[in-house]
Amino acid sequence: MNERTQFKALLAPYFHALYQGDHSTAANELMNVCAPDTAFHLSHPFGDFVGATAWNTGPMHQLFNAFPDLERRDFIVMAGRTQGGDAWVGTAGYYQGTYTKPLLGIPATGRITGFRYHEYYRIESGSVVEFQGIWDIPELMHNANAWPMGPSLGVAGNVPGPALQDGLVVSSDSETVSNVSTDVVMQMLIHMGKHPKQPVEAMQLESFWHPHFNWYGPAGIGTMRGIKGFRHDHQIPFLNAMPDRQGGYAGETYFWGDENYVGVTAWPGMRMTYTGDGWLGIVPTQKEITMRSLDFWRIENGLIRENWVLVDLLDVWHQLGVDVLARMKQLNCPSG
Repeated sequence: MNERTQFKALLAPYFHALYQGDHSTAANELMNVCAPDTAFHLSHPFGDFVGATAWNTGPMHQLFNAFPDLERRDFIVMAGRTQGGDAWVGTAGYYQGTYTKPLLGIPATGRITGFRYHEYYRIESGSVVEFQGIWDIPELMHNANAWPMGPSLGVAGNVPGPALQDGLVVSSDSETVSNVSTDVVMQMLIHMGKHPKQPVEAMQLESFWHPHFNWYGPAGIGTMRGIKGFRHDHQIPFLNAMPDRQGGYAGETYFWGDENYVGVTAWPGMRMTYTGDGWLGIVPTQKEITMRSLDFWRIENGLIRENWVLVDLLDVWHQLGVDVLARMKQLNCPSG
């Protein structure tokens, strides 16, 4: 069993228990693989936790309380080491089930619903020592018909898994392919960072992105197709609002590949000043903010064919002074 497969095997019993909706077994399996002081970092408003017990009795307890028949559905599980030597397992999928009780005040529907997650686990000496996760809570608001903000510029709705249905990478036996995939993504992001200081042509997106490229953003941003769709629905509004954005994407710490898949952690990965209008429907605040994101890319014939992106938008709104959950409650609760 190669190293990547070992990393995935370490977490497989935990993921399987969550697929079965067995909270007790899942809690025990996580305890078995975590260090005593494992650092858990979850998207706003959940925050940070130390140790598996705090995680199990905190966010996971809330999740099972809202979805008593909870089911975890992975569509990407990949593993590898960054160029700095850190070992990570990255997963993407959906938590779903019968939504019977409110989560974070989001109205329950009594029907099957859910939201996307991106979760990353850092491993040292056979134990999980760090967790980074973004739960697309805004997607749960959308699915519960309780959306409190402006509409997504991209298409809202559930995001598909990989087109080739190969996201549960199990072979992981080609270091060369993994390295080539990682380099494609890193070079693309380096070129993308040249704009807007340089003309749009400096990004050379056609050299990196497949003509049928899909970009799967979080609720609030949405999904878009091709370079034209990406630029119209996300990049142009984003750069109009924050032209000074700076990212750590060129650093070697963040990236790892697993065959045709590439993952990146960014906690936070970008820093920028909200000086313009047009993104998320929020007026300019002149505030400097940071942005957390956890991304996956799939490479096909040397080009990026699909990109799954989760941004901690609730944290972005929070930094800009907007309490999305409070606004949602005002819109969805009777007056009086």
